[in-house]
Amino acid sequence: MKKIWQQYKASVLLIGGLVLGGIGGVVFGEKATVVQPLGDLFLNLMFVMLVPLVFFSISSAIANMSGMKRLGKIMGSTFFVFFGTALVAAIVGYIGVVLFNPIHGIDVESVKILMGAPETGAAEKMGFLERIVNTLTVSDFHLLLSKSNMLQLIVFSILVGVSTSMAKEAGAPVAKLLTSANEVMMKMVSIIMYYAPIGLGCYFASVIGSLGSKILGGYARSLILYIIITIFYYIFFFSLYAFIAGGKDGVKIYWRNIATPSITAIATCSSAACIPVNLEYSKKMGVTSDIAETVIPLGANTHKDGSVVGGVLKIAFLFGIFGKDLTTPSAMVSVILGAFLVGAVMGAIPGGGMIAEMLIVNVFGFPLEAVPVIVIISTIIDIPATLLNSSGNTTAAMLVTRIVEGKNWLKDYLKNETV
Repeated sequence: MKKIWQQYKASVLLIGGLVLGGIGGVVFGEKATVVQPLGDLFLNLMFVMLVPLVFFSISSAIANMSGMKRLGKIMGSTFFVFFGTALVAAIVGYIGVVLFNPIHGIDVESVKILMGAPETGAAEKMGFLERIVNTLTVSDFHLLLSKSNMLQLIVFSILVGVSTSMAKEAGAPVAKLLTSANEVMMKMVSIIMYYAPIGLGCYFASVIGSLGSKILGGYARSLILYIIITIFYYIFFFSLYAFIAGGKDGVKIYWRNIATPSITAIATCSSAACIPVNLEYSKKMGVTSDIAETVIPLGANTHKDGSVVGGVLKIAFLFGIFGKDLTTPSAMVSVILGAFLVGAVMGAIPGGGMIAEMLIVNVFGFPLEAVPVIVIISTIIDIPATLLNSSGNTTAAMLVTRIVEGKNWLKDYLKNETV
């Protein structure tokens, strides 16, 4: 029981804080807004550390890639599979939110008043190329030190990581420094997250107190929708990927070995914590050691089908609140690509979605006050999202093996197993 509590403690406390906050908001009404400063305290702590967290986590991960012994063919196949499956997840999520509106019944006008109107206008007057330049870059270094320029910071972090890796021996001290700094920032996150149940609970109490219980319906619909998509994607698409990789035998060997990785994902709510189990069982599925040891760790950080679906849900939630049409061709493309990017930058740790939330509001021009609204969605979908994130890496490893080793890879593996 003690071990189980340690695994679930963070999620239980977060959900408990939200439940108590929601009850307090319903019972006390507008009087509950008195605790909003306690919620703002948590948000301010997260906002302040966001820039160094993003920079060190991304740059350190890329700077240390040179020691992972990835073959060019494996890396190319891995990128192709990650991109393809994430795109499928985004499309499935988009279809889900179009068919089942997650904000039905919410008083959107009251929510908009609470959060403030989105800042638009100047960006709409820009040309297409100018908008791309301004989205990816800034004109001076100090502008990177702002949470309003997250995408630009990510681009800079990638360049620093790549440059450090390419510098080889000369860049080794820098890579070590980036890694150490990243560990410090992760520890800082864990310290702040001790306060998260109180901070988010107080914010939620204030939101419910200000808006009434109607907003709860939107969160309930979002959770139900996400669970339905999770079950469908887990059963149908993972079976499809296994079939594409190895035919009927691929489906059989996948389902024979996926139980333990899936249970581990549900128990830990962490893609990173699932890496050892996924490595063991992907090899039992016939994946070669070098492919497994490349795809699984890389996938834990950059391949997250569950986070992509969650990204679509969060973007659709805000689109609905701010009256944006989700069904236009341009909206469809922007939502799918935005969700794809969200899945790529999500941290492989419990509660690692704050970066993604900041990215969503920054790219789509929503006010920063919208961040905690979708942080709550991240919290309630954390367990099923981790299941898709982690389990999806095993099918991705099978698909990469099929590309690299050829169509008879599984037959050869099963033949050797029987010998």
